[in-house]
Amino acid sequence: MLGVIPARLGSERLPRKPLHRLAGRPLIEWVWRRVSAMHVLDACVVATDSEEVAEACRTFGADVVLTAASHPSGTDRVAEVAKRAEYADVRVVVNVQGDEPFVAESHVAAAVALVDAGWPIGTVAAPLREMRAYSDSAVVKVVRRPDGAALYFSRSAIPHVRGRAPTEAELGSEHFLRHIGLYAYSPDALRRWVELEPSALEQLERLEQLRPLEAGMAIGVAVVDEAERGVDTPEDARAAEERLLAMETETPTVR
Repeated sequence: MLGVIPARLGSERLPRKPLHRLAGRPLIEWVWRRVSAMHVLDACVVATDSEEVAEACRTFGADVVLTAASHPSGTDRVAEVAKRAEYADVRVVVNVQGDEPFVAESHVAAAVALVDAGWPIGTVAAPLREMRAYSDSAVVKVVRRPDGAALYFSRSAIPHVRGRAPTEAELGSEHFLRHIGLYAYSPDALRRWVELEPSALEQLERLEQLRPLEAGMAIGVAVVDEAERGVDTPEDARAAEERLLAMETETPTVR
C-alpha cells in the first residue's frame, strides 16, 4: 500500500501552503508525520513540483519525489510517483492531500476497504453538522446514492433544501456530507483517471474528483462519524495551530 502526499506550492487562499508554519513546523511536515506513522500503509512519499518544498521535506526525513510542474491536479502528481519501478507491485495507491494534518488512519483504511471491495476509487466523508460548514465554499460537499456511490461534489451548499435552511438533524445525517481530502485507487483506476482530459466541471469547481465522475467512473464514499477540517484558509491555519499545540501538550513526544 503506497501513500502519496501531493504538495503544490501555489495556493490561492493560503499562499505557499505546504510551507506555512504551524506550531513551529511547516504544514507538510505535520501531514507527513501523520501519514508516515499509519500501519495501513507500507510506504509514504511526498510528491511536489517545488525544489523548495522538496528540500524542506528532506530536512525532516521524508521520502520526496520531484514531479512535473505541468500536472493539473494532485492525482496527476500522485500517478507520476505510482509509475515508478519501485511501486510496480503496489495493490492500492492512497492520495492524502497535503492540507490534512489531522487525517485519521481509520479514514484511510475505510477508503482502502472500498477499493478492496471492488470500487475503482474510494474516498471518505463526514456529516457537516454546522450551518457554517454547509455555507462555506472552502468546505467541499458530496452527495451519494443509497449504495454509497458519489453523485456529485461541490463547493456550493448541496443538497439544497428548498424554502428553508437544513435542520440540525439533517446536517448531522448522511445526506449532508463534508468530503475529506483523501482517495484510494486501484492502479488501473489511477491510470484511467490521469489519461482523461481535465473536465469542464472540474475546471469550474476546481475539484479534481469531478473529472473521473464526469467520465462515468464510480467513486465509493465511506461515511465516518467525525473528521477535523483541513487547512485551506488563514482561519483554518490558526485553528489547526491551536489544535496542534494542544496535541503536543497532551503528547509531548509527537513523532
